[in-house]
Amino acid sequence: MLVLLIVVVFLLLYAVSVYNKLVRLRTLVDEAWSGINVQLKKRHDLIPNLVESVKGYATHEKETFERVTQARAGAMQAHDLKSQEAAENSLNAALGRLMVVAEQYPELKANQNFMQLQDQLSLIESDIEKSRRYYNGSVRDKNIMIDTFPSNLIAGMFQFTKSLFFELENEAEKEVPKVQF
Repeated sequence: MLVLLIVVVFLLLYAVSVYNKLVRLRTLVDEAWSGINVQLKKRHDLIPNLVESVKGYATHEKETFERVTQARAGAMQAHDLKSQEAAENSLNAALGRLMVVAEQYPELKANQNFMQLQDQLSLIESDIEKSRRYYNGSVRDKNIMIDTFPSNLIAGMFQFTKSLFFELENEAEKEVPKVQF
């Protein structure tokens, strides 16, 4: 009887331990997603300044400016992971077109304000990449815990669900946009 009691206590302690780890991993995923949102907000706040800077030199590129503005608005309105991914992919493409336009104006490339904005954008893109890696690492750890035996039994009992990775749709967009001046 004593052996059975010890086994039951051990199993109960193990279940509590696994449950607490699952809660911790879920919280880390939420915190990592919040970090991505902070970096994306910084990027979204920088884009209007970048557009205005280029607009002063390239007034006939109205379509490009509108695409960037629309893509930014779509990215700011995205609420879930999949819509955020799609919106950010669209914004990356629009920013790439904006940078191509900027390359056509040597006086713009020499403008100190524009150079600072470009440096800030490059830094933010790097921070977004780091945030994505942290988020995806947190998701990986949580999903492994949910999938492996015997922790999957506890995860199933308490309805822990797997999280989605934050991935870009194509290989070209996995790299920070290349901006040369």
